Amino acid sequence: MAKSAREHLASDKKPKTVVLEGDFAGVKKGQTLFVATPAIVDAYIRKIPHGETRTIVRMRRELARKHKCDATCPVSTAVFIRISAQAAIDEMEEGKPASEVTPFWRLLTSTDKIAKRLSVDPAWIDRQRELEQS
Repeated sequence: MAKSAREHLASDKKPKTVVLEGDFAGVKKGQTLFVATPAIVDAYIRKIPHGETRTIVRMRRELARKHKCDATCPVSTAVFIRISAQAAIDEMEEGKPASEVTPFWRLLTSTDKIAKRLSVDPAWIDRQRELEQS
């Protein structure tokens, strides 16, 4: 049986730093690549203040800098954003208010590829962003 988003989020995975042996996803051979965890990505999103937004690129850049790396892995980061967002959606579907879950809409927009893979209408994400801006 596949793990739920919340089970992935609660995993005890450890972050790691990798020195690339070849170019990968826009990062050059020899550079250091930070590979976060679902929990690290979730914590970053939770710290985005109400009414503010971030981009995925900015998040990756800030995580890389914080962990003294040249870049953050874009592939694993996308997976971890999806895990964080889906866990929040699952909690809301169980009755938790949006104000008490990870505010993934502060990072994602309806046009992000990740948004299309979530179990919520991507337009909902933009509505949440608009509600916080007003």
